[in-house]
Amino acid sequence: MPRRVIFLLAGLLLAPPVAHAATLTLYAAQHEQTVDMLTKAFTHQTGIEVRIREGEAPELASQLLREGGASPADVLFTENSPELMLLSERGLLAPVAPATLAAVPIDHSGPRGDWVGVLARENVLVFNTGMANETGMPASLLDLAKPAWKGRIAIAPSDADFLPLVGAVIALQGRPAALAWLKGLRDNAMLFDDDEGVVAAVDRGAVAAGVINSYYWPRLRMEKGADKMHSAIHHFGGGDVGALMNVSGAAVLASSANQAAAQSFLAFLVSRPTQEMLARENVTFEYPLAAGIAANPVLKPIDQLQPPPLSMAQIGDDREAAKLLREAGLI
Repeated sequence: MPRRVIFLLAGLLLAPPVAHAATLTLYAAQHEQTVDMLTKAFTHQTGIEVRIREGEAPELASQLLREGGASPADVLFTENSPELMLLSERGLLAPVAPATLAAVPIDHSGPRGDWVGVLARENVLVFNTGMANETGMPASLLDLAKPAWKGRIAIAPSDADFLPLVGAVIALQGRPAALAWLKGLRDNAMLFDDDEGVVAAVDRGAVAAGVINSYYWPRLRMEKGADKMHSAIHHFGGGDVGALMNVSGAAVLASSANQAAAQSFLAFLVSRPTQEMLARENVTFEYPLAAGIAANPVLKPIDQLQPPPLSMAQIGDDREAAKLLREAGLI
């Protein structure tokens, strides 16, 4: 473990380890590096071990629906809100402790108070600086379905990160317009399995631009080195759907036999020391949601972003978005 991480973990030691503490089972649909950093810090602080089961958020949500009250899961930690909304609708989540909910803005957590927002990231357009420029970027995400973008755009429609974007278009434009937009993308876009594939293809010049979540670009930048990057980020403005903010959140399962320990994990995620660690370390590249904590400086300041005015409920639970993607022939 790097020396700096050891020091950070030591700095998070707010209480002595708990003797004979419970072991939590975490269903994790966040990036492996982020989950690893957080669970190690939590165990160091509390003595509570965390058993991790990783997977894509839709896959884990489906598993939890099948398992119901017999699920071994104590906590679900996802990249996006729709899976949490789905489980909330089915009554599978426990109320979050009020003090934990109060740590982040109310509009970034579940409307029923049964999941809490932890981090956020922005949808953006990455473009190859040798093939396009900022002035040539579209005013709206919806413009990418127009003929002018045929063969020039990349998307990852089967990536879990793309589903909330479709849900947002449905909420703002209606189902028929969203379907027409997806069919336009089907005709125009190169398709990739995930956002990592999109950003890498754009950076190497295989395609002019791509729709990604913002954190994939700084991850590639850290891997390659800033001087070797051949791409840049375009931020949609004016409340355009392309500037949607995706919320990564966590919930305690109502069926958990370790309610106290699970609630302590949620409180840990939104605590100031943890949120500062997430902002400082070059691991997650997401926006901390606790008040007064600046994001990693590689990110555009959150108060300069112009996301569409959508609630978590309006973005939905992914079911209609998945139907539309299938209907459009994208998955």
